[in-house]
Amino acid sequence: MRLNSVHLSNFRLHADTRIDFESGLTGIIGPNGSGKTTILEGIAWALYGMPAVRGKRQDIRSLGASGRAGVKVELDFDLAGHRYRVVRSLSSAELYLDGASAPIANSTSAVTDLLRRRLGMSQQEFFNTYFTGQKELGVMAAMGPAERAQFLSRVMGYERLRGAQSQVRERRSLIKGELAGLQSAMPDSAMVAHALAETETRLKDAGLRAKAALAKLKKANAARLDIAPRWETAQQQREEHQRIEAELAVRESEEIAFARDLERLQKELAEIAAARAEIDAIKAELTVHAELASQLHEMERLFQEEGKRRALLQNRKALSEEIAALRARAARTQVSPDLLTEARDIHERVRHELDALRENQEALRTEWVRDQQEAITKRDAYRTQYLEVKQQRDRLTELGPESPCPICTRPLADHFREVLDDLNGKLSDIEINGKYFRNRVEQLEEIPESLRVLETRVVELEAGVELQAKAVTDAQLRLQEQAQIAGEIAGREGRLAAIEAQMADVPAGYHETRHAQLRQQHAQLAPMAARSARLGALAERDPQVKKELARVQKESKRVRERLMELRLRQSESRFSEKAFAETRAAFDAAAADLRSCELAALGAEKELEAARAARATAEASRQELERAQERLRVLTMDRRIHDELDQAYTDIRGSLNEHLRPEISDLASGFLSELTDGRYTDLELDEDYNIIVKEDDIPKPVISGGEEDLAHLVLRLAISQMIADRAGQSFSLLILDEVFGSLDETRRHNVVELLRRLHDRFEQVVLITHIESVREGLDRVLTVRYDDEAGVSRVQPEPGPAPLVDMAAESDEYAAAGAAD
Repeated sequence: MRLNSVHLSNFRLHADTRIDFESGLTGIIGPNGSGKTTILEGIAWALYGMPAVRGKRQDIRSLGASGRAGVKVELDFDLAGHRYRVVRSLSSAELYLDGASAPIANSTSAVTDLLRRRLGMSQQEFFNTYFTGQKELGVMAAMGPAERAQFLSRVMGYERLRGAQSQVRERRSLIKGELAGLQSAMPDSAMVAHALAETETRLKDAGLRAKAALAKLKKANAARLDIAPRWETAQQQREEHQRIEAELAVRESEEIAFARDLERLQKELAEIAAARAEIDAIKAELTVHAELASQLHEMERLFQEEGKRRALLQNRKALSEEIAALRARAARTQVSPDLLTEARDIHERVRHELDALRENQEALRTEWVRDQQEAITKRDAYRTQYLEVKQQRDRLTELGPESPCPICTRPLADHFREVLDDLNGKLSDIEINGKYFRNRVEQLEEIPESLRVLETRVVELEAGVELQAKAVTDAQLRLQEQAQIAGEIAGREGRLAAIEAQMADVPAGYHETRHAQLRQQHAQLAPMAARSARLGALAERDPQVKKELARVQKESKRVRERLMELRLRQSESRFSEKAFAETRAAFDAAAADLRSCELAALGAEKELEAARAARATAEASRQELERAQERLRVLTMDRRIHDELDQAYTDIRGSLNEHLRPEISDLASGFLSELTDGRYTDLELDEDYNIIVKEDDIPKPVISGGEEDLAHLVLRLAISQMIADRAGQSFSLLILDEVFGSLDETRRHNVVELLRRLHDRFEQVVLITHIESVREGLDRVLTVRYDDEAGVSRVQPEPGPAPLVDMAAESDEYAAAGAAD
């Protein structure tokens, strides 16, 4: 793996930082808390997501960044002959390959999984090999013997053998299970042979029975065919006899019905003759009734017109009263249009004055609130700073000269009093400034007098605006009411004129007494008119009744003739009920015998089919037994192969582990000898992977803390070099974070020189440290400083060939707090 560039946007202390990496030794140097490790943490976050960073998701965003500002890290690197660019934010991630415009993965989980597969290491393994800090140097020392061996096997790629062996064992377990199931389910070969013999005998017997049943069926069918013509003839004769009897009954019923119809029609003709005679007797009285009906109709029309005229009179009176009331109301609500114009002018003048005062009020209140918030912020900041400095001073006072330096963590010793006096001076300055801003906050708690007077005047003008608005509304309503009344008067006057015109068109001549007389006379003659109407309706049926009588007479004659014909055919028929019964009995016996033979033949056929199915089942069992025996042979051979594979993987892993410890020990011994100028020439790993340092070929029983860190460092270098040697791709990257803390100046120099000699193995080596003295042996240096005013980290390159772009945002809104290394 080779880093090309990284771009951090709003990531912890880095607002907008871009760094281009090159080959060789690169040092990232700066004081503690300046944001050095945050750069490498951003690289790890781009590769592995949230598990690779400290804290929670909300802690990643820069404290000074706005709520909508995006957090993003863009990392460009080469791996196995391909160039990758990963862009990760808090909610998304994209991975591009070889400069393509479309990503090959576009979700946080998909990008993380794909990079983990391409790198071949988990996040924990990556941090424990190529990406190493001082606190992680002793990671193997905290493990047990089995965990150390497993860790080394995993980072060296040997763990894939364990995975392959697990798959072999899983497959072998499946084969064993299938073997057991196959053996338990396999049928007995003797039982299969016995079943084949039984089904063969059953099939032969069923064939003989089916042949006999078929012969009997043919004989019964011939007997039934012989009697069938005589049975069909007997059925036809009986059907003809039954049709004649049924039609005779119908025709006799029709003859009786036509006789009744003739009697009814003759009686109705007699009634029609009597009705005509009665109509001639009351003809004169019917003429008088018709004249009375005409006069009564005319009088009814005049009665309706009289009612319309009276309704119009009532409407005219009501409209006249409404018009008089509206005119009186109009006189009471009379108002001049100038009143509305004057009210609007006054309202507009007062409203403009109120708007001007509100602008002044808002400006004064904004200035007062801004001063108040600024004083509160300064006061709270000094309070917090006072508590922090006081806590630091009290801790120094308690520990005395043995207190650790805040920067290099060494004891203060002679500098103790100087640091303590500096902290006391800071406390005095903070206390004086804090008192000033506390008094300033108390002064600004009361509203200024000018603002109070202005607010009183605004309230008065608001009441005046509301009063003038009511006056405008009242004038508008009165003018609207005046126009509405005028419209209503005009409408009612138009309706009154229409009523006068309608009254002129209403005819006169209605006489109430004459109307009553006509009603009485008409009612007296009404029963006679009703009787005349009924007799007239009866007389009008005379042609229809005569026509119906002729039709009935004709149909009655036709029915009598048909009855004579049917009775003649009945007497000539040769049908005998006894002969019909005998023929039917003979036919039923032949049909029953045929049905019995059919059932017997069907049963024999089904038995034959069952025998054939049993024979096929027995044959299938034989074939299944043969297939199971063949499968059993294949599985047995497959199980033996997997047993041999399992043993082979065990032997290979044992052999690799036997060679792993000596090879790591040889590499680490060479590094240790160079770093100690030949004092310690040998470093070994025992069977439990514990570190043993030798001096003049003699194991040292106890080593110092610095020597232990040195031993862990060379062990990690040896592991990283072995991975680079044995991987199918060159990782070419080594990152060391604060590994010089316990080393003296000479060994620091030796570490740098050793890393330079490893350039053919690790093309890129990145050192993170706060120790300035190591910069002389580096190819390029990136200096990291924290800008207190802007609240961001800034990265500046030392003069030299290394390209670097630093675009840290200059905004003063960034807070000074951030994530510490």
